[in-house]
Amino acid sequence: MDSGSYVDPAAGRTTFGQYAEKWLSTQTTSLTTRETVTSAVRGHAIPYIGTRPLGSFKPEHIRDWLSELEQAVPASSYRRVIYNNVSTILNAAVDDGHLSKNPCRAQSVRPPAAGTGRVVPWTAERVFGMREALPERFRAAVDLAAGCGLRQGEIFGLPVDEIDFDSGWLHIVNQVKVTAGGLVFGPPKRDKLRDVPLPDRVAEVLKNHMKAFPPVSVTLPWLRKDGRQVTRQLLFTRLDGLGAIRRTDFNDRAWKPALVAAGVIQKPKPGERHQAAREHGMHALRHFYASVLLDAGENVKALSNYLGHNDPGFTLRVYTHLMPSSDARARNAVDSLYDGTDPASDGPETAQKG
Repeated sequence: MDSGSYVDPAAGRTTFGQYAEKWLSTQTTSLTTRETVTSAVRGHAIPYIGTRPLGSFKPEHIRDWLSELEQAVPASSYRRVIYNNVSTILNAAVDDGHLSKNPCRAQSVRPPAAGTGRVVPWTAERVFGMREALPERFRAAVDLAAGCGLRQGEIFGLPVDEIDFDSGWLHIVNQVKVTAGGLVFGPPKRDKLRDVPLPDRVAEVLKNHMKAFPPVSVTLPWLRKDGRQVTRQLLFTRLDGLGAIRRTDFNDRAWKPALVAAGVIQKPKPGERHQAAREHGMHALRHFYASVLLDAGENVKALSNYLGHNDPGFTLRVYTHLMPSSDARARNAVDSLYDGTDPASDGPETAQKG
């Protein structure tokens, strides 16, 4: 009993692991979200606090767990995600009468810092190192992400007939998505269809890729398991070449081993899984693409369209620190007005009007 709240002793004996698994199985969020939360809880909470009965939790147990978590997960932003997942589960356990209050809310418990959230783009060396470390049939995916800014699902769902080699454009009209019923085709994120410039070098890579790995006809339902059947000639398929790529399989079997080979993450110990690497997922290649375009002087509105963002303001908030300094541009802009004029004059013609 705590602060007047009664907890059934039998309910309090349920372990965190038992309750967490039941809680995970009842979530109604998207499959992608459920997979992300499940991975975080099973990988970084249950191994540490899974056997503890819910009724025995005290703030000190959360503090001890956070201390161990700091050693296992370097990124504070991801530690905070894991912590929030655990706190949400414990909130539900309070509601269900398994413990009197959530120990994560104690004043003595300090949640992991949210982090700056500032994007740090990969270097070109790392991008090309990852490309070489991947199986050959997936290397062109790096070019599409780093050279065109496509999302992972958009790359896996890119059909050959949406590549316009003559005009130099990619038409992003669908992606491969994961649902509870399996893989499906669906529109891009937020239903935002878009056209993306296709650089000549990336076009050359894609042509060579299609010679080595001819596009494969893949049929999937549209949006849901019972949706209409849609067939696409996909550039990228599973390692066996027989079907669409499930992102979790790709990440575990191709991407993370490549991260190890490229020296981005450590090799797992025998019997262990690869470490969490959220900040080093394929999305890092989109950040690289954005940094390259901004450095070349591309405007934020155009970049926002190419990335498929709904709001250029969002693009600006994410990438504003990557934009080249305006100081030099301001000096050069004014200096250029004086080019060819007499230094002793009253100034450039445009400055004397009005």
